[in-house]
Amino acid sequence: MEKPLTEVCTVTHPEHARVARPTPPPSYGDAELHEAALAAIRAPSMHNSQPWRLRLRDGAIEVLADPGRRLTVADRTGWAVLIACGAATFNARLALAVRGRPAEVRLLPAADVVARLSPGRERPATYAEEALYARIPQRHSNRSPFWPEPVPRDIRRRLARAADSEQAWLDLVVDRPALTQLAEIAVSADEVLRRDDNYQAELLAWTHTDSAADGVPVRAGGVRPEPQDLLPQRGFGGRTRAPGRDYEAEPLVGVLGMSGDRPADQVQAGQALEKVLLTATDSGLAVSLISQPIEVAAARARLRRFLNRPGWPQMVLRLGYGVPGRAGPRRRLSEVLT
Repeated sequence: MEKPLTEVCTVTHPEHARVARPTPPPSYGDAELHEAALAAIRAPSMHNSQPWRLRLRDGAIEVLADPGRRLTVADRTGWAVLIACGAATFNARLALAVRGRPAEVRLLPAADVVARLSPGRERPATYAEEALYARIPQRHSNRSPFWPEPVPRDIRRRLARAADSEQAWLDLVVDRPALTQLAEIAVSADEVLRRDDNYQAELLAWTHTDSAADGVPVRAGGVRPEPQDLLPQRGFGGRTRAPGRDYEAEPLVGVLGMSGDRPADQVQAGQALEKVLLTATDSGLAVSLISQPIEVAAARARLRRFLNRPGWPQMVLRLGYGVPGRAGPRRRLSEVLT
């Protein structure tokens, strides 16, 4: 006679039960913060003012604007701070990606935090990320005259793609009449700024002859500007040029812009700007930034009409081939981390 099937029930007392603990979300630590900050502080900023701070909070790395380092005359709207913090954010992104821990970026320029980098899906770095990351220590503004050698078309396309990949656009001015018109806009903006004594005093305050950790060293100021120059150069106390040593007659000039002009657009423009600059460095180009047409509202409006396209110009770049220089000074990490 078959025995009836029986169901065995096991009773587990509450004190013996295993409680399933939720998996903690991924987070960054001090090592990632250190690497991100080392890269971020190499970003460009107006007068090398370095208006950023970084911190680790709730497992994410945050890039903050440093209001105490904002240029009160040249950057009345805060545009230059957001551009600089955006560039610092892009460098931090590259550093994290090279470590195999790329970030998901959220832009928050309305608060004290400009950008928040949270851990994304881990993956190996791409060759392109590694190449641009390796150029961070080498990137710098070259304010000296460039050689007359033209920039090849394939490199110009690479620069435009770099801007496009960061939701920006880069218009390269290669036609002589158009270049002359753009130069007139830039020169008129520079003249407006030069007439402002407070602007000149601020520029002088950020020009250094010693080994300061910020500002523009005189050695990096290029040669002193002269009236016949096509494009305006800031007077950072550079050396006097030899007779006949004018700047290049037909430089390659690019205008970087965004579809919008909100604070978040300006931070994104800073990310795009740094990607273009690192791409130019990786391509063997020298670059200097010409922000005067953006600083003066009337000149910016003229520049926008000149481009005849939707969107807002955020930076003018001068590109070409020149004698390699070296990167400018930077503050210690202890001064940047908070």
